[in-house]
Amino acid sequence: MTTKIAVFASGSGSNFQAIQESIERGELNAKIELVVTDKPNAYVVKRAEQFGIPVFSFSPKDYESKATYESEIVKALKGKSVEWIVLAGYMRLIGETLLTAFPNKVVNIHPSLLPSFPGKDAIGQAMDHGVKITGVTVHYVDEGMDTGPIIAQAAVEVVEGDREATEERIHQVEHQLYPKTLKRLFEK
Repeated sequence: MTTKIAVFASGSGSNFQAIQESIERGELNAKIELVVTDKPNAYVVKRAEQFGIPVFSFSPKDYESKATYESEIVKALKGKSVEWIVLAGYMRLIGETLLTAFPNKVVNIHPSLLPSFPGKDAIGQAMDHGVKITGVTVHYVDEGMDTGPIIAQAAVEVVEGDREATEERIHQVEHQLYPKTLKRLFEK
């Protein structure tokens, strides 16, 4: 049975594209029903349009509270029978409204070996600390920032003094690890 998912993203959407391409190759039995973004001008919107996937975009400042915009998102997700929320560079903490509507069905990918370097700019944090190995973590989402139970991890060697090359290595690993991990989760 095909798993119906929504991908949440705030940026370029490279992980969204990797997931969609994995679906198209028949490696992941899922369908992206909706892309949700808090940045209406984010490049992920163009990527979604190229694949013909509908987008729900919103500007948080247009709402009185997180619960208000999350309620609207839940309505949109339920309208499309979404079963899982897949965060892919979504730069907002998920609140109680979404977590309650999708218990244990919200996952995230983070560019570090959690619990090290949670939050924003994990790659910069790792490089500032001089670590030789960083990585990628897929985890369940809870109320905290990158604190949910870990599902999968992969190590990535840091290219000393070269953030761009390190980021590229991390993206390559993310684009492999996330679809494989989602496949395992959806087949349970």
